[in-house]
Amino acid sequence: MPKGSFISLDGLDGAGKSTQCRLLAEWLRARGHEVVQCSDPGGTEIGDLLRGVLLDRRRHMTLACEAFLFLASRAQLTAEVIRPALDAGRSVISDRFTLANIVYQGHAGGIDPERLRATGWIATDGLEPDLTFVLDLPPELALERRRGPADRVESRSAEFHARVRAGFRAEAERRPDKIILVDASQPLETVQQAIRQQVAALLSRPRAEST
Repeated sequence: MPKGSFISLDGLDGAGKSTQCRLLAEWLRARGHEVVQCSDPGGTEIGDLLRGVLLDRRRHMTLACEAFLFLASRAQLTAEVIRPALDAGRSVISDRFTLANIVYQGHAGGIDPERLRATGWIATDGLEPDLTFVLDLPPELALERRRGPADRVESRSAEFHARVRAGFRAEAERRPDKIILVDASQPLETVQQAIRQQVAALLSRPRAEST
């Protein structure tokens, strides 16, 4: 059975990742694809425990500790969920993946992004999404859209989140073949249509070109 396609969505909290993941999965299923959805961190028994630690505002940790906990959760998610699904020919849609580490702890936090890139490669055994969509939104608008109390990462300063946005944009400029910026200030349906167009193009390529 041919390997499935792996797509991730990323961006600031409040940009609409979860909704866009759900709509994309529904669209792909309507086109006959088997789809597995997951969230990073989380998605496994160990990952869910780590997610609780990572997002708990009462916990204080170094940035390096935070990065390694995200990587540990992702390693388990990749081994338990993502690789088996892809090997079975299913498509995978992940709410965040390695890019989040590179941007949040790297560009915004101050850890060398290249070191995070290399460590992330170890955690996933070299697996990376075929396409990553970054839902680009000014931090102040993302803050307005967020619902519920802020978690440990969301509660950081406006300056931190501005660096996060700049980091995502820098990574998209670095890898335009793999990372696509989408203006998330547009209506929900417009954002989804932009994502679907790119995914349709991905699915139409010979498999050797999209891995």
